[in-house]
Amino acid sequence: MIQGTLRGLLDTGADDATAMSAPGRAPLTYRALRALIDATLARLSEFGLSRNDRVAIVLDNGPESACCFVACACGVTSAPLNPAYRFEEFEFNLSDLRAKALIVERGSASHAIAAARKLGVFVIELVAERDAGAGSFTLASSDKKHESAPPADAIPDDIAMVLHTSGTTSRPKIVPLSQRNLCASAANIRATLHLTPADRSLNIMPLFHIHGLIASVLAPLAAGSGIFCTPGFNALKFFAWMDEAKPTWYTAVPTMHQAIAARAGKNKAIIERNRLRFLRSSSASMPPQLIRELEQIFGAPLIESYGMTEAAHQMASNPLPPLARKPGTVGLPAGPEIAIMGDDAALLALNRTGEIVIRGTNVTPGYENNPKANAEAFVNGWFRTGDQGAIDADGYITISGRLKEIINRGGEKFSPREVDEILLDHPAVAQVVCFGMPHPKLGEEVAAAVVLHEGRAASERELQRFVSQRAAEFKVPKKILFMDEIPKGATGKLQRIGLAQRLGLD
Repeated sequence: MIQGTLRGLLDTGADDATAMSAPGRAPLTYRALRALIDATLARLSEFGLSRNDRVAIVLDNGPESACCFVACACGVTSAPLNPAYRFEEFEFNLSDLRAKALIVERGSASHAIAAARKLGVFVIELVAERDAGAGSFTLASSDKKHESAPPADAIPDDIAMVLHTSGTTSRPKIVPLSQRNLCASAANIRATLHLTPADRSLNIMPLFHIHGLIASVLAPLAAGSGIFCTPGFNALKFFAWMDEAKPTWYTAVPTMHQAIAARAGKNKAIIERNRLRFLRSSSASMPPQLIRELEQIFGAPLIESYGMTEAAHQMASNPLPPLARKPGTVGLPAGPEIAIMGDDAALLALNRTGEIVIRGTNVTPGYENNPKANAEAFVNGWFRTGDQGAIDADGYITISGRLKEIINRGGEKFSPREVDEILLDHPAVAQVVCFGMPHPKLGEEVAAAVVLHEGRAASERELQRFVSQRAAEFKVPKKILFMDEIPKGATGKLQRIGLAQRLGLD
């Protein structure tokens, strides 16, 4: 197989080793996975689809979703979409991504089907083979077939996947990721986590998001290890899945970790008989308090990583022991080169704060059909992440905030994460997101959305006093909203940008 392609990456797994398993399902071996990929790409070619043709995938989390993504990404351009989208969202995505085909499960009632029909997109049904190995399926279609396309192996510069950025204040941008990009990122994660064929990951991440697709699926496959693929995160079922899967690790976003920690006390026996080698967190900043709690619960190190769609996920990561982990940092460069850039585009010295920039094999070559965005995002060969941070003398990277999230209160600029971490030290506070809300004179004022621990109480004034004892007065939230739940995005990340508008504070 060609190096720098997913087919080459998947050669690692031993034929009889388990590639995929799932709750209550027989395992799928690497031999069977490779045969499934061959059969899927042959079927897609019968439907007239070949290299760089875009195939949208709208499937619920599970082994079929994981295997379908892998198979498509090996030969055509995969476009995984959130199954929870509504008609208008599917119509926008299918049109903007120029999808030629859509894969849905047979019997699906997804709005994606109507959107595809409206746009003339070829609809393919995935027929799950429940009695075969986890993730087994065939493809069928009642649509009029196109002229068949000759099957061809992908080459490293072919686009393996397209995803939209999670746009908050502007139109989402299309991020094309090549075979080479995905292979480099999977290999980077495999190396960072020291993954071997003896490992097994417990996937609870959504499989339409870069974190789940690369860290939970491609990286384990690159190591020849196994994946236990759940129907999606469910805190009530997590420990039962853990007992069935017997994983060596899992990766999640902080809100998932928090829900797991909350139920750990009732599941000590399961934790004890299924010892993890490590835990991993990415996609949002992990409170140091939660890191300490989880490490104590599981008796294993928690590795915080830093990633984004444009880098095919991982950019930096705290290392595994015996190397030092520094809670509060996102660790060392773990794939691409990383530097700090000033406002004048000059690279800054150690311990200087500026914008984090990256370059490397895993970084997208550029946004699709968006020269303006590319001119803004790429400077002297470096990709601007939009994150503010610094690199210390040991090479560890600290993120102080998203540049778009920085609160500017009458000229006093600071990251809302500073206030988050103070409030999380209050014994009554379970979750918090600080954000800027409009102010007629200051431009912005500080607000906070807070979820309290069950059975605990705290007043707005009490929390304001708590912050004022540890931070300058201009950082103290002038408005604190107590909530049962803070709004989250589709992947479970707490939403900071646009929160003032969503909560009626604009």
